[in-house]
This record gives sequence, structure tokens and C-alpha cells, in this order.
Amino acid sequence: MGRLAGEDEVVDALVVGSGFGASVAAYRLAAAGRSVVVMERGRAYAPGDFARSPAQMGRNFWDPSEHLYGLFDAWTFRGLEGLVSSGLGGGSLIYANVLLRKDERWFVHESPLPGGGYEHWPLSRADLDPHYDAVERMLAATPYPYQDTPKTQAVERAAVALGMPATRPPLAVTFARAGEDPTPGRDLPAAGYGSIHGERGRRRTCSLCGECDLGCNTGAKNTLDHTYLSAAAAAQADVRTLHEVRGLRPLDGGGYRVTYVVHDPQAEGRTATRELPERHLVARRVVLGAGTFGTTFLLLRSRGSLPALGPALGTRFSGNGDLLTLLLGCTRDGAALSVDGGTGPVITTAVRTPDALDGDGAAGRGAYIEDAGFPGFLGWLVETAQLRTVARRSAAFAWQVVRNRTFAHGRSHISADLATLLGDGRLSAGSLPLLGMGRDVPDGRMSLRDGHLAVDWTTATSQAYFADLRERMAAIGAELGARLQDNPLWWAKRVVTVHPLGGAPVGRHAGEGVADAFGEVYGHRGLHVLDGAAMPGPVGANPALTIAAMADRACTRMLEQDWSWPRTAVHRAPAATPAVGGRSRASARPPRSVAFTERMTGAFALGEIDPQRGAALGRSVGSHLTFVLTITATDVEAFADDPLHRADATGHVDCDALGGRLDVERGWFELFVHPHGLAGRRMLYRLWLHDAGGSPLTLVGAKHVHDDAGLDVWADTTTLLVRVLAGHVPPPPADSPEQVEAVLTTLADDAVGAGPLATGAEVRGAGVLVIRPQDLARQLTTFRTTGGRGAATLATFGRLFLGELWDVYVDPRAARPTAGASR
Repeated sequence: MGRLAGEDEVVDALVVGSGFGASVAAYRLAAAGRSVVVMERGRAYAPGDFARSPAQMGRNFWDPSEHLYGLFDAWTFRGLEGLVSSGLGGGSLIYANVLLRKDERWFVHESPLPGGGYEHWPLSRADLDPHYDAVERMLAATPYPYQDTPKTQAVERAAVALGMPATRPPLAVTFARAGEDPTPGRDLPAAGYGSIHGERGRRRTCSLCGECDLGCNTGAKNTLDHTYLSAAAAAQADVRTLHEVRGLRPLDGGGYRVTYVVHDPQAEGRTATRELPERHLVARRVVLGAGTFGTTFLLLRSRGSLPALGPALGTRFSGNGDLLTLLLGCTRDGAALSVDGGTGPVITTAVRTPDALDGDGAAGRGAYIEDAGFPGFLGWLVETAQLRTVARRSAAFAWQVVRNRTFAHGRSHISADLATLLGDGRLSAGSLPLLGMGRDVPDGRMSLRDGHLAVDWTTATSQAYFADLRERMAAIGAELGARLQDNPLWWAKRVVTVHPLGGAPVGRHAGEGVADAFGEVYGHRGLHVLDGAAMPGPVGANPALTIAAMADRACTRMLEQDWSWPRTAVHRAPAATPAVGGRSRASARPPRSVAFTERMTGAFALGEIDPQRGAALGRSVGSHLTFVLTITATDVEAFADDPLHRADATGHVDCDALGGRLDVERGWFELFVHPHGLAGRRMLYRLWLHDAGGSPLTLVGAKHVHDDAGLDVWADTTTLLVRVLAGHVPPPPADSPEQVEAVLTTLADDAVGAGPLATGAEVRGAGVLVIRPQDLARQLTTFRTTGGRGAATLATFGRLFLGELWDVYVDPRAARPTAGASR
């Protein structure tokens, strides 16, 4: 590690996140001797740290702006809910330990999607098998070893009766010490590479408590913090928690400058995360492993800094076919059957359903159905949730107490009565959740909407898949004498996914995928997507092992590549600030100022140079840009005398294509400039911005105010042609009449009238903005003056504005002052 240009920390690799892809990359790269920094937004959880009490669980969610730094991160989108984790170890902290390989036939090629396009996997099972082996060894995968667990026996027996194969999938759980039989609660020796948790990382064998999905407080789960991340730390990887990456941008000559913030749970009160101070780091390579939501969101926000990102960004989203149901009232031969979902790890058995790709006459899209146990204490919630039964037992108990005191000569022994009050627990003991996952249709799209992550996906195109899955779950329930109960969200045709996939899929070329088959982003050497976002479709099985194996394969390729790069300075905005035109006024009085607020919005698209074409493309894909600016003429007399009529502009720009809301760092507005040799006037805008990736941008725009056929004064004064340029491009200086003349000549040579092409700056995007009538009405109420004589100040501004309009539309031959002339 080191420093670049005396400022930014420099590392070989920055790994964003600490889930299955990120942790594998951190270990592989650090073990090869590369300097590695891991940034995980959540905190570390040693055994015993996971929430259990109601008070703890109420704070166990992730929303740092609300001073919540907990484990669970809940999302809601169109068609589905999502639940992921935030903590050192990523999804491994709350997953159900299953390490199934993706079925060989499910690596589909050009499988059609209903809305057009196709699902295509540019790699095969044979490509991944060696890496599956490596991950299984590291995570000590082993099938569930106990033979007397009720829920396991019940599901296996039902699967056999239905003719569907049932297996005990490999689990990343330690059930026994080396050379011993499985025994709950036995102390485990420390791994050879130690524990990233230090002395607090002591672990014990699985206690069969069913609390895997809440975080394992015994440390029996072989989660990524206990395995890959501990090994990475032992290899000198720098693992940092509560560090959240906000954006990245490529540097000339290679590498990336990464913007991040550091969360402080000890801070007093609520702190909006937008207000946290930004920090920077430079990395030769960046590995994105923040999960499907996190990685795709980061790429969408940084799109302005990563211009080579293709059309596949945000596509191929799926929930991996997740569906949760509940079997109620299991029976056998008319008697209650205890399946005891609270004993064992969450999942012990997997039932594979048929798939049309199996080639044996089956139809439909295949899936896995797995038992989904639950913590024992949730049984109390199940029992007490039956209000009628609880009320009936409570009334019976109260009557018995009265009867004992009144009619039974003071009978005082009530043990049997209390047992009746509590009930026999038949409902919870005889109930078993089922978790389904499989090959749903990956036709969802992820995007930014008002700066927030949005997912458009519904169950509509996957109806046949879900119908078949529910039918097979019901069949298992029938074999167990149980009734299938849907989760309440299913009634609204919504699902809950804990396995979101896609958004930055791998593909054979940039039109098909964001990254190649090894996860390296097309057009951006050294940027890698190695998590669930890289999946080009559903894994079908639990995706953790496949994500980790793809990351292991990618790291093998990465370590074979050239890591050298020229250490170039980081580009920053020019230090010099151009002066604002206008002649100075020596006056004993403070200058009189006028200000107003303007809102404009319209279609905008990246990759276009012409504003009209950019607007057409933006309308077709739903991409827009909006700004809200306060225009301030600090000295209205100087403003009126200045031939450029230059004022200051402050405010913000909202554009999802550029990453959301961008503050204006400095802005210039020029009213009714008259370029030499051109008819009419120009209203010019120039705004300095930084996108989410930290890249400097300049928005330039022009309103063309000229007299065409028809009455067009409204369109001319409310339509703005805009371009977004790379870098901070200053306006030309205008400190003297000669410089003003040069500016007016330059504007005359530019067809757009905003001067972007003359600068030689790269154009990142273009579009057309307008003022809507309601916004103009609101704008008229925002005029403010300072310095006294408010009416006179507004009159000065009004004379300038209306006078220029008169010259353009009524009497274009009227002589107007030239550069340097006084009004």
C-alpha cells in the first residue's frame, strides 16, 4: 500500500463487500501477495453478537441515516420484497448453509425470454467444477449427519412416495470435531489461520437450534468471516468494517479512484448519509462484491464515470424462483405428526423437481424444495397467533380458577390447569415451512428512480413455474397429511426473495453482458463483478456456492494477468476560478441584488452528442434530467451593464443516468447574450458537478431566443438544449472588452450556442429541458431582492428582460449596446 501524489492511499485491489464473491477474491488475491483492502459497510459479528431479544431485534436493521446499523437490510420493489444482510461475511451470516452446485443442464444457452432477448450462460458446469471443489473444501461442506430429526425424516419419506429424488445437500456447518461423532455444543479448535474476531471468535459444534437465518451465536456455521475472511486477514488483507463505497471512476493510465464514507454508530442522533465526509482510495483493480442490490446500485450511480458500460446494465434480474409456503397440521393415520421445525439447522433436505431440460419427458422449469426450519422460540408466536384457540383456553382456565375457589373447597393445585392453558403445541410441532427456489424467468430490470434503486419484476411471466412449484409443495403436504398455506404476500402476487440475482450479468459481448465470463467489465479493465449481480439468470439451486465458484475461477484468471500500471496523478478540477464579467462599481452603498429560482426538466441520454437525438433516446428509455437553480445577480446594475449579463447559479441536478442528485459546485448563467453574426439572443448555463463516481462534469446549455415563423416566444424562452461534458470546463474569461468580444465570436461559431465543442471536451450526454407552465408560475413567486429599493431593482431586471424580447420579436433592427458599451 502507499500514497498517490501525496494524497490518496494506493492498493493493488479494493474488494467492495464481504459476501461469497468478495470474500473469495479477498483471500485469493491476498494469498498471492497482492495488497488488498476489503470494505464492508456493516459491522463484524462474533459468536454471541447476533440479536435475539425483542429489544435487540427492533434495532437489527440497516438504515444508517436512521441510526440503524443492524444485520438485516429489507427492500420493497414492484412485484417482490428483498431481504439481504449487512455485516462482515455478507449473506453467509443469514443464509441456510446450503452449498448445492448448479445443475449441469441449467447452464442454458440462448433460452428465450417472454419480452424478447434470452438467457445465456457463457460458462459451463465443467468450467466451475474445480472451483466448486475448492470452495467446498474451504467451507468444510458436509451433509446433515443426524438420522432421527423429525422434519428430515418426514420430507424424505414424502419425496420417496412422490417419486422425486431427495438428497441431503452439503451444508457449511460443523457438526463434529475432527475424528469424532456429531455432538452438539462441543468446543472447536481454532483454524490454522486464526480468527478475524480474535479471542471472541471461539466456536462450538452445531446445537441444532434452528437459528441459522438469524446469525449463528455458537459459531457452528462456517460463515465467510470464520473462513475466507480470516484467512485473508492472515495473509495481510486489510479488512475494514463500517466502510461504504459510494462511487468509482477510472484514472488515465489505469486503476480506479474510489469514493467511500465511514459510518460511526457511536455518533449522536441521526446523520444523513449524504452528509458524511467522503474519502478516497486508488486501486489497480476493483472487485465489486456488494451483492445484487449493492453492486448494481453502485454501477448505476457511477455510470457517468464509466462510459463504456453497455445496455446490459440493470438487466436479467430474478429472485432465483424463491417461494415460501407453510405446511399446517401434519398428521399420520389421523393422529398428529410432529415435524418439529425447531430442531436441526434450518435446511437439512432438498427435493429436486423435474425440468424440461432433463430430457426424460418432463415439462416446465425445475426447482428445489427444501425444509425450512425455524428457531424454537418462534413456536410461541405460532401458538399465540391463534387468537380463537388462545381465547377459548384462557376462558376455560379463568372459569376453572373461579370453580376451584367457589365449588371445590379451595382446591389449590392447578398444574393441570396451567398445562391446559398453554396447550399441547400441536400447531407449531405439526407445522413446517417449505422453501422453494428454481428457474424463474430472469426478465426483471433494475434502474435508478429519483436516485433510488428500482426493480421492475413481476410473477406474471413466471406464473407457470410458480404454479408447478406450489402444486409440488402441496403434494408433499398431502403426503404428510398437511394443508398448504401460502405466505400472505403471495395473495397479492408478490414474493419474498433472499436470493436476488442479476443486474450486471456476464455475457459473450458488451451487448449481452456487463462483464465477460470471468466477471471483468467490458471496456473497463481491472473492474470486476464477482457476486450475485453477475448471474445471467437464476442458479436454480441455492446460489451461494455458484457465486463463490465463479469468483474463484475469476481470481485464477486475474492472477495470471498483468498487474503493472503507470502511477498517474488523479485529475481534479482546475484550481483557477474564472472571473465573472461586468464592470466594477465603486459605491458607498451595498449593491442591490436580484435572485429567482428556476426548475427545468426533460429527456436526456448518455452517449449522445446532439441534444435533440439525446432527447428522443431519453424519451424512449425513460431517462430524464432535472435541475433546480437559484440564479443570483449580486449587483443588478453591473448585471444590466455587462454585455454577457453573467450571474451566479446554485442548486442541484437530478439525473438517474448520472447517479441521482448532484449538487452544483459552481454555476454561471448568462442572460440574452448576442453572439456576433447570429440573429436573436442566447441564454447560457454552465454548471460544475461531480457524479457519484467522483468524476467532474460540466453541464452546458443554451436557450435559443430568435424570431421564427409563428408565435414562438414561449418555446424559445422555456426550451434549453443541454450537453454534459467530461471534466470541469470553465467559461471563457471576460474581464475586458476584448475578451468579451472573443466570447461573442466563439458563440457565433458554435451551432448549439453553449460553447462545448470549442473546448474539445468529451461530450458524455445530451438532451432537451423545458419549463412546465406550473413551474413557471412558481418561478414568478421566487423573485427576491436585497440592498433596498426592491421595486427599482425588479424594474431594472424587468427592463433588461422585456427590452431584449422586444428587440428580438418586435423590432429586431433596434440598435442594442455592443460589448463594453454602457446602458
